[in-house]
Amino acid sequence: MSPESNVQEEGVADSVTEEALGKKIRKRRRAIDMTLQQVADRVGLSIGFLSQIERGVSTPSLASLCNIAEALDTSIDTFVKAPRQAGTVSRQGKREAFSLGDTRRTYEFLGGAFPDAKMHPTLVRRPPGHVSEIMHNEGEDFVYVLEGSVLLEVDGERHILNKGDSMHFQSHLPHRSATLGTEPVLELWVRTQPLLL
Repeated sequence: MSPESNVQEEGVADSVTEEALGKKIRKRRRAIDMTLQQVADRVGLSIGFLSQIERGVSTPSLASLCNIAEALDTSIDTFVKAPRQAGTVSRQGKREAFSLGDTRRTYEFLGGAFPDAKMHPTLVRRPPGHVSEIMHNEGEDFVYVLEGSVLLEVDGERHILNKGDSMHFQSHLPHRSATLGTEPVLELWVRTQPLLL
C-alpha cells in the first residue's frame, strides 16, 4: 500500500481500510462456511485475487465488491458504509465520496436511492497507474470520461477513451480498465445492476 493511501483526502469519507475490508470479507465467508473457491466460482474472480483482498493486499472495484457481497448473501453495507444519495437532486459539493481502502480511488453515488431504480450513476476518481481486476456482472455499463485517459478492455477488445469519449457495453462480457498517463482520471459510470443491495 502506498503512503498516499493512508492520507485522508478532503471530502472523502473514511470508509474502510484495505486490511479492515479484507478481514470483514473473510469473517463473513467463514461465518457462512464458504471456501474461497466457492466465492471465486460465484463472482468470476480468481482465488488468488480474493485471497489478496482478504489479506488486505488488494482492494476490489465497487462492482466486484457488490458481486462478492451478493455471493456471501449480504449487502456491501456489511463491509463499507457508503454514503447514499438522498432525494432526486444531486448537488455538487454536497455529496460525500467514499473509498475502498485507497483514498486516491473514490466513488460518489449520483442517483436517488428510490426502489426499482433502473440506472445507477457513479462518479469514479482513479489515480495514475490504477488497473482494475477483470470483472463481469449482469446488465449494462456506460462510461463517459470527464478527465484523463483510460484503456478499457471489453471481451478482449481494447479501446482508449480520452476526455469526452464514452462506451456502452453489456456487463456480462469480461471487462477491465486502466488509467493512462500521469494524471488522475474522472469517469461517470452508469450501470443497470444496483451497486447497493
